[in-house]
Amino acid sequence: MREDRATSEGETRVWDLPTRLFHWTLVVLIGCSIVTVKLGGLWMDWHMRSGYAILALVLFRVVWGFFGNRYARFATFVRPPAVIVGYLRGQVAHGAGHSPLGALSVLAMLGALLLQASTGLFTNDGNFTEGPLARLVSSALGERLSTVHRWGEWAIYGLVGLHIAAVAYYSVFRNLGLVRPMITGVRPGADAPAGEDNATLRTRALALAALAAGMVAWIVNL
Repeated sequence: MREDRATSEGETRVWDLPTRLFHWTLVVLIGCSIVTVKLGGLWMDWHMRSGYAILALVLFRVVWGFFGNRYARFATFVRPPAVIVGYLRGQVAHGAGHSPLGALSVLAMLGALLLQASTGLFTNDGNFTEGPLARLVSSALGERLSTVHRWGEWAIYGLVGLHIAAVAYYSVFRNLGLVRPMITGVRPGADAPAGEDNATLRTRALALAALAAGMVAWIVNL
């Protein structure tokens, strides 16, 4: 069976497999991070491991924004302010991939997770948990980064809440399901070119993911 096989009439292949795996793996890891930090104690070891994995995923997604399929690339879905305003006024169509407004959500989430995972490397609660790079900075700087990390948790809650609310809004009021395409990769009713999703693209994604994971492993073991 060909991985870039044609879709049924009235459907467009939008999301490639690497993008979909990134999305759902990130969902699981964010949930893991939230649960383990609330449990505390020895669970903090898993909280830190989850943070390392999130950092690797975000680094991969940033690079994938330049080397992924057409709908995963930043150049395709990141739009100037005028286009975003036009979309809010109903003058610009949603498009097959991310909407102009949804692009802001993607960038905000990637930026917040990158900041959260990065500051977590330097956190020190002064008692039980210490980030792997905490000893590389002064106690004062470590305390400031720990504060940013604690407040960043609430920013993640807010962004996740907005994301869920937006998905519900599009599903109920715009009759545009966003969950199914992120599972199957196919969006019904989209009149747009199909996105690439073949063995070559997936091999490239695997290599970039391994590179991101290796980079995080190197940083953690500095």
